[in-house]
Amino acid sequence: MGDISKDINSKFANYKIKASLNIIYTANWINSHQIKFFKPYGISPQQYNILRILKGAGEPLNVQTIKDRMVERSPNATRLMDKLCAKNLIERIACPRDRRVVHINITKGGIDLLNKICKHLKNDILDNLTEKEAIQLSDLLDKIR
Repeated sequence: MGDISKDINSKFANYKIKASLNIIYTANWINSHQIKFFKPYGISPQQYNILRILKGAGEPLNVQTIKDRMVERSPNATRLMDKLCAKNLIERIACPRDRRVVHINITKGGIDLLNKICKHLKNDILDNLTEKEAIQLSDLLDKIR
């Protein structure tokens, strides 16, 4: 089991500082694992999130709605969508009533990629936690926010 004190060879003034740094350290550790997992599929974790949002919505969404629903808010969400569009995983649909509004829809290729990813996706990052501990962790993270 990991210990941030040993991992970064540091001591902390108090447990709140240790916990705060541990959240950041763990978030980066999880992000590194996600990047490594999604690399063979040619997408980033943020792009995967966009595809899941669109699939879950079951209908085209405007860009702002997608941004609002993203787990990791990204100022470059439009650029992420440009890349997904170039890979034919999503498509842009112009709004007939307002040319300024663009809706985004997942393509068959995007759905196929999600299905392929789901076959290999594991939630093993939290294997060391019991269900009760996972609930407690989630509740504590909600309490922080």
